[in-house]
Amino acid sequence: MKIKYTGRQVELVPAQLAKLETHFVKIGKLLDGRRECEAHVVLSQERHLHQAEATVHYYNHELVGIGSATDLFSAIHAAAEKLEKQALKAVTKWRDKKRTPRKGAPAEQAAVEASAPKAAPEPEVERHIYHFNQHKKRKPMTLDEALLQIEKGGNYVVYRDAETDRLSVLLRRPDGHFDLVEA
Repeated sequence: MKIKYTGRQVELVPAQLAKLETHFVKIGKLLDGRRECEAHVVLSQERHLHQAEATVHYYNHELVGIGSATDLFSAIHAAAEKLEKQALKAVTKWRDKKRTPRKGAPAEQAAVEASAPKAAPEPEVERHIYHFNQHKKRKPMTLDEALLQIEKGGNYVVYRDAETDRLSVLLRRPDGHFDLVEA
């Protein structure tokens, strides 16, 4: 992980910079799985309070850890811990979301198919579509006529309402009552 430091009223010596980099090693290992990440650390001091703000751009996410304490390294450590929690959450979110399996190379697929026991191929069921002329022998019905029609047999009746001349569906519910759907 590449780290940029900006010190506002704070100067760091090289020994302190080396100590700071050890705090960000674990975060770098979490995030640098596929590409190099860059962190920007801003250090500032106001009277007796030191503040550290660490920002990492991780793909489309911006991870930010802010820490403040009376000691500079305590503030940096607090910011690094918050950043580490966010990084761990982002990585586990990426890992655990649903992903479709990749299709392997053709040679790999052939090897998998050859090693798998072959079952008898299932015959395909041929599907037929039966057309009927709905307007032939159909006349508009009333609701009472539709109830008589559904009592003859079946769970539903589709009919043209005589009063409104609109298409309606009468459904028998499992509890014995009926639902009327009007278009």
